[in-house]
Amino acid sequence: MNTLKRTLLASALALLSLPVMADAAHPKIGFSIDDLRLERWSRDRDYFVAAAEKMDAKVFVQSADANEQKQISQIENLISRGVDVIVIVPFNATVLTNAVAEAKKAGIKVVSYDRLILNADIDAYISFDNEKVGEMQAKGVLHAAPKGNYFLLGGAPTDNNAKVLREGQMKVLQPAIDKGDIKIVGQQWVKEWNPTEALSIVENALTRNNNKIDGIVASNDATAGGAIQALAAQQMAGKVPISGQDADLAAVKRVIDGTQTMTVYKPLKLIASEAAKLSVQLARNEKPTYSSQYDNGSKKVDTILLTPIPLTKDNIDLLEKDGFYTKAQIAGQ
Repeated sequence: MNTLKRTLLASALALLSLPVMADAAHPKIGFSIDDLRLERWSRDRDYFVAAAEKMDAKVFVQSADANEQKQISQIENLISRGVDVIVIVPFNATVLTNAVAEAKKAGIKVVSYDRLILNADIDAYISFDNEKVGEMQAKGVLHAAPKGNYFLLGGAPTDNNAKVLREGQMKVLQPAIDKGDIKIVGQQWVKEWNPTEALSIVENALTRNNNKIDGIVASNDATAGGAIQALAAQQMAGKVPISGQDADLAAVKRVIDGTQTMTVYKPLKLIASEAAKLSVQLARNEKPTYSSQYDNGSKKVDTILLTPIPLTKDNIDLLEKDGFYTKAQIAGQ
């Protein structure tokens, strides 16, 4: 074989060994979601897919059904499909280090969606400002009950957001605690943000405190719903201020009825559309515009933070104006 042929053969073999390059015109995006059985995430999925398809991207969606091993397997499946970007809503933020490393090894970009993946080499993080969400929740309850006994109903211990929410809540509550206006009589994390678990926790808290609880800072609408069930059994629903977040339809109705004091609206169309745009930009090697950086224990992650909106009875009509719900949905028709 002459020198020219050997050179051409070596070049061809080298090309074969390279990873498949992204089709910039039609990027493939994997979307690994914690649990599509929750209303919130099915909305995110629909908005994300619609926005991505408008940019000529193809989206492959997987639901982990609140199972960390299933999510890891699904991420591995998305890697084997040769996607260009994997967007992950982590069930357990602490167990994805190896899965993310495998994706990066395959030349795949990784975006952490709404919940920060810890101790992993992710490319970007997009979320609402969860510390502000926590502040809004505490302010809502404190405004309604400036004095008395408080119970803190946290989110899932596996979810980093639950801890960030608590930091925001305590920023608002600590001065009232220091003044002696309020007393924290109990606090507990709720596994998997499960409303049945929240119901049981609040039942026990009411028993321990002889029903003397004047405010409950609940970290989302699902846990608030469980807590309100426990309050209703003691004829206390609507008498004890309680917070939430996500503007779930059931929670919106509770806010209108007066059994839930407030929720926090995070325009899901906004985060999903921005996440789709971010993913396509990364697939096309374009430079997204970031607003912040978050340290995830492995690196300072480029971050886009969006602004949430507190909702009470006074501004609940914003959901209809935004097209988040119809008037008939809110009215229960």
